[in-house]
Amino acid sequence: MNGNAARPSDFDALIGLGSNVGDKAANIARAVELLTAPGDIRLLRSSKLYRTAPWGVLDQDWFVNACIAIATALPPHELLARCLGVEDTMQRVRERRWGPRVIDLDVLVYRDVAMNEHDLILPHPRIQERGFVLVPMRDVAPDIKIAGEPVANWLARVDARDVVPFERESQ
Repeated sequence: MNGNAARPSDFDALIGLGSNVGDKAANIARAVELLTAPGDIRLLRSSKLYRTAPWGVLDQDWFVNACIAIATALPPHELLARCLGVEDTMQRVRERRWGPRVIDLDVLVYRDVAMNEHDLILPHPRIQERGFVLVPMRDVAPDIKIAGEPVANWLARVDARDVVPFERESQ
């Protein structure tokens, strides 16, 4: 899932992906496949896969996280609906907030849109707090600014020591 870094104008949206149930890397690959299969979302860049510690609820297995840059004409709510549809297709179970999941897709950034609605907040409200989002995001969009600051500045403020490149044999 490696790709060259993109400039913010090179993509329409950034999607964060995570999995900590089953074959985590395969789950992420399948989610990208399902997301792009209809043809109205085109994969532009992919981050490396990262092995990360759980966040929020700590008594669960580790995650594999990634970020993709995409091109799409879908408006933000339709993109969110597509992401949720992929989660449903892959049988994500929502038993508790931040709990284990076969797949999680988050719309992190959509062009330069800023919105705060009950079902969608853009940019994603907790990007700046999460090393597992910032590290993969830096792979695909190192020049992007969140809340007026470069991703590298936010990354310097969080503990991302547990965000390490994923290697299959560590599973």
